[in-house]
Amino acid sequence: MKPGIAALVLAALWVGAQPPARETPAVAPGGGGATLAPAAMAALRVQVALDRAGYSPGEIDASSGANTTRAEDAYARGGGGTVPEADPLVKYRISGQDAAGPFFPDIPDDIVAQAQLPALGYRNIVEMLGERFHASPALLRHLNPHAQFAAGDEIMVPNVGDTVQPVAPPRGRQGGDAESNPASVTITVSRSGSSLTASDAAGHTLFFAPVTTGSEHDPLPIGEWKVNGVQRDPEFHYNPELFWDAEPGHSKAVLKPGPNNPVGVVWVDISKPHYGLHGTPEPSQIGKTQSHGCVRMTNWDALRVAALVRPGTRVVFVE
Repeated sequence: MKPGIAALVLAALWVGAQPPARETPAVAPGGGGATLAPAAMAALRVQVALDRAGYSPGEIDASSGANTTRAEDAYARGGGGTVPEADPLVKYRISGQDAAGPFFPDIPDDIVAQAQLPALGYRNIVEMLGERFHASPALLRHLNPHAQFAAGDEIMVPNVGDTVQPVAPPRGRQGGDAESNPASVTITVSRSGSSLTASDAAGHTLFFAPVTTGSEHDPLPIGEWKVNGVQRDPEFHYNPELFWDAEPGHSKAVLKPGPNNPVGVVWVDISKPHYGLHGTPEPSQIGKTQSHGCVRMTNWDALRVAALVRPGTRVVFVE
């Protein structure tokens, strides 16, 4: 983490809050939870603040990794938006609906085998809650070492705001008909920066997120495209002819919707054939691994992008 940028973020977003000078409890005293080391608690504060401001650090894990640094740098360049002062963690009581699932613990790795499942839902409740609160399952388990993650349990989670219905950042959204709300947002994807920026007509940043873009075999196609449309909870139509690393003998297959679908919970189709902006079943790998040319991000970030675009929105792929 760059100390200067971290200080800027904390000063702008967490008025009066200072990085802890000693080990700070991650839960209220007597809550039966774990503690985080000072550096981890400081990183968590920055990650939550950035997420709330619309500068996504990707999966919140209380670690100052590359995605957090990218978000910090983007915040410093763009000025960011302010959010109300808030604690980095809040309590959440697990509901019966949360615990009911259904869950799919035995999702196979083979993509053709996945096509045999009735849905590609969450593997377990911790994975589901991790996505809801933009956090790694490992962090949730660390913060709540005694929790059974059952209905009625009260747990500590990152304070990322309204997570019941994912919404676009408070500084702007795109929707409605073309006459009353034209496609004035531009989506810019940087291959070298492994990042996506949504900006308004004046160039102000509306949203920033880390992404995975292409590979040596399937490089991101530099150029300008447009959004054709948005599909939520999409099926995935697998064609092995489009994948250089497809297993021999693989055939075409249709995978059912769900957060563990290869394109996650939303697909933003663009005018470049076979390319889109989409979610992922592996949020921890965003910005760290390669894709087959499309632009991949966490499911929650993909939903934010989907709320900002409409047919005709410019999509620019740059170096």
